[in-house]
Amino acid sequence: TESHVVESPGSAEAELSAAQIVDGLEEDILFGRVHPRERLVENDLMERFAAKRHVVRQALAELERIGLAERLPGRSVTVKDLTPDDVEQIYAMRELLETAAARWMPLPAREEFLAQLTRIQQRHDAAAARRDLRSLFRINIVFHDTLFSECGNRHLVEHIALFGRKAHAVRSLSITHTGEVQAAGRDHWAIIQALRDADRKALVTLCRDHIQVAKKAYVEAYRARFPLTRSGS
Repeated sequence: TESHVVESPGSAEAELSAAQIVDGLEEDILFGRVHPRERLVENDLMERFAAKRHVVRQALAELERIGLAERLPGRSVTVKDLTPDDVEQIYAMRELLETAAARWMPLPAREEFLAQLTRIQQRHDAAAARRDLRSLFRINIVFHDTLFSECGNRHLVEHIALFGRKAHAVRSLSITHTGEVQAAGRDHWAIIQALRDADRKALVTLCRDHIQVAKKAYVEAYRARFPLTRSGS
């Protein structure tokens, strides 16, 4: 039986930074160790990460900023419950931003850039082969950050990264399915080939279609779990 448990990055020997706590909680959300609407209790997080209260509060504030958590009036911070409407809106923004970056990338692509993407994707394939989901998650981020950075517009790149993080919970289903992980890898190689071929149309289409699998899986699972819930509620 395959294990999808992600070890906590916390340590009793060294206090972690707010950014490291955010990374750990992002993985918790992605791999289902914490669930939508679940409370994120400061005292529990202080103990787990061996961190001071102000550091935990900084981490929770960052999770709120990127849309993975929310604080309701008079209540503690909880994991964000993304409705199908939330997901559709996030992915509409992702499509706009990522296809814009694909249209602005210089073609033909630089050989150094192609070599860099190739090395990253080889690491992605290796992580997929050994079912190392934590590494797969992190390497996937590196691939997309590297890809979209080539568009040359740092403001666009920042917003692509932000909306990518908002979508982490959406990827909780697709990253654990072998077939969908393999499909993502094939998409990455096709993107590299489109860059190599200077095929702008194929590149834009691939960047648009690549993100749809995770969205569809999440929306279908949400509606199956909450069949009487209106999409926007």
